[in-house]
Amino acid sequence: MSELKELLTKDGSISLRSLFFQENFHCLEGALKETEIKFTNPSDLKRFKNKSLNVLDICFGLGYNSASLFRNLIRQNTFLNSYALEIDEKPLEYALKNKLFRNLWDPKVLRILNSLFQNCEYKDQFFECNILWGDARKTINDIPKNIKFDLIYLDGFSPQKCPQIWSVEFLEKVIQRLNTNGYLITYSSSAAIRKTLKNFGLCIFNIKPILTSKNSWSNGTVAIKKISQDHLNSFLNFEKLSLMEEEHLLTKASIPYRDPSLNSNTKDIIQKRVQEQLFSNLKTSKEWREKWGMTK
Repeated sequence: MSELKELLTKDGSISLRSLFFQENFHCLEGALKETEIKFTNPSDLKRFKNKSLNVLDICFGLGYNSASLFRNLIRQNTFLNSYALEIDEKPLEYALKNKLFRNLWDPKVLRILNSLFQNCEYKDQFFECNILWGDARKTINDIPKNIKFDLIYLDGFSPQKCPQIWSVEFLEKVIQRLNTNGYLITYSSSAAIRKTLKNFGLCIFNIKPILTSKNSWSNGTVAIKKISQDHLNSFLNFEKLSLMEEEHLLTKASIPYRDPSLNSNTKDIIQKRVQEQLFSNLKTSKEWREKWGMTK
C-alpha cells in the first residue's frame, strides 16, 4: 500500500512520510504534540471518569491517537470499547519497532498496541479494543450495528490526497455511528468536510489554534449532533465558527467529495468534484482569501 520514510519531528517524536500519497502523517512541529492538541484535548476525556466510553479511530496509522487515548483512560478507570480502521499494517509495525515511539508510552499502552498488531484485539477488565484491517469504506460495516460511538477520530490523509474517506457517502456512514452527544473530531478544517457534516445536521466547531494568524486559524474540527448551551459555555479547546469560517462554507471549496458506490478511486472522485466546481455559481476560494486578507 505505501512506501514510508521516517521523520523526526521537533518534539522528539517520530512520524512517517507516505511516498505513495506524498504527504506526512503528522506536522513537523511534533507527532505527539499534534495528537494531543488536535485529538486528545478536544475529546475532554475527564467526562468519562469511572464511566464507559465507545471510540472509533478511523485511519489508525502509527497509533498515536489511540495510544494517547489509552494512556489517559488508564489513569481514570474508564471502561473502553474501541474499534480502529486501517488499510495498511506497515505504519503500526514500524512504530512498534521504533525505540523513540516505544519510549513515549506506558507498558500497558504498548501491550495493547502489540496485541492489536498481532491479534487484532486486546481485552482486559477495563479495555476491549479491536482493529479491522482493510478499506474503511467496507470494514466499517463489520462493526456491530448496535454500537454507537462517543468519540470518532477521523485522521486520514488530506481530502485532496485520499478523498475516499471524506466523501458524502462515507461520512454519512460514520455519522450514523455517532452517539447523540458524541464528538466527531478531525484535524481537517476543509470547507468541503465541514459543509458535509453541517448538511447532515451536526453542529460544527473550530479547534482553537495556539497562535492565531490570518493563515493559521484552525487546528481542526469537532462535529456534534446535539449540545446544550451550558455544555457550550464550558468548552476550553474549541469554539463556534467565526464569520470568516462560516463564509468559507459558502465558496466553491465547500463542494463535497462524492463516492456513490463507495468504491471509486482517487482520480474519479477528484475529477467529479472539479467538474461540479466548474459549473458552480459559488464564490471562489481566492475571493474568500482576498476578502479576509489571506495570502494563501
